Amino acid sequence: MRVFPLYRSALLAVLVSSVVMAKDRDVVERIINLSEHPAEAANKLYVAGRVATVLRFEKEVDPEQTRMLGWEGWFEPLLVGGKKVVLEPLRDIEPGDRFMLLVTLKGGTELPFVITSEEQPLDGRREADQQVSVFRNLESASAVQASLYESLKRERELREKVERYEQEDSVDHALAALLAKDAPHQTPFRPWRKWLLQEGDVEFVVHLLKGKGKAAVVFKITNREDQPWKMKMARLYTVSGWKDKPFAVRTDREAITSGTTGYVAVVVDKGAFQDGSTAKNLLLEIYRDDGYRQLFVVLDPALVRD
Repeated sequence: MRVFPLYRSALLAVLVSSVVMAKDRDVVERIINLSEHPAEAANKLYVAGRVATVLRFEKEVDPEQTRMLGWEGWFEPLLVGGKKVVLEPLRDIEPGDRFMLLVTLKGGTELPFVITSEEQPLDGRREADQQVSVFRNLESASAVQASLYESLKRERELREKVERYEQEDSVDHALAALLAKDAPHQTPFRPWRKWLLQEGDVEFVVHLLKGKGKAAVVFKITNREDQPWKMKMARLYTVSGWKDKPFAVRTDREAITSGTTGYVAVVVDKGAFQDGSTAKNLLLEIYRDDGYRQLFVVLDPALVRD
C-alpha cells in the first residue's frame, strides 16, 4: 500500500484497512405457480456457481425419470429425494447459456425448466434462486401459505424502503448528494485537507471539508481493477466508547466499474461529536461490498467549531 499525503493535519487520519467484517448473503426465495395451459413456456431457474438451488414440489419426485441435459462438467450430479431437487453449478454460467431440466413427479407428471443465470446490470454480480417452491394446485394449503408469506415479505421490504427514505430525507442527505455529484460549490462546505491513497489498482482521493456546524468527507474513487468496486456500508461511532452516531451518506452510483471514477460523500453534524458534555473524536469506516473494511477516517471535533 502506498500513501501520499497532499496535506498534513492532526484532524484526520486515513488508513487503508485489512479488517474484514463477514456477513451472510441473503437467501433468495421464489415461488413458481405453474400454468395448466399446454402452450405455457418452461419456467426459468437462475443459478450461480457454487450456490445450491433447491426446488420444492407438492408431490414426491421420481428420481429415475428426472434428468438434466448436458450437465456434465458444469453441475454436480442432481440430488433428488422426497419432494426436492437440488442443483449445484460448479462455476458461473453465462446468461445466454441454457440447460434443460425435466422433473418428473410420482404419477408421471413432467415439469420442464430452463436453467440459466441472471446478470445484474450495474455491478455484474449474479444472484441465484436458492429456494424455489413449485405449485400446480394454487388452492392447496401449501400454495396459499407460500403466497401469503411472499406477500408479507414484499410488504415488509416496501415498508422498510419507505421508512429508510423518510429517515434519509434530510438537509444533511441533500448536502451529501450534492457532494457525491462533485458539486461542492453548491454547498456551504469549504476545502480543508486532502489525501491520496492507493491499494492495488484502486485509487482513493480523500477530501475533508469544513462547514458551519458540519463536517464532510468525500471519497473520490478511481477503479482500475477488472471487477467493480461497490460500497457495502458506512459506520460512524465514537473512538472511545464505540457509540454509534448519526450521519448522512450518498454515492453517485451503485458500483464503480473498471476504468471509471465515482464518489462517496458523508456529512456529519456537530451534534454527532457530542457525548454528554464532552466532544469526542469520531471514527468513520467504509466497507467494501465483500465486507472488507477498506478505509477508516478519524474526525476531530475541531472540524465543526465555528
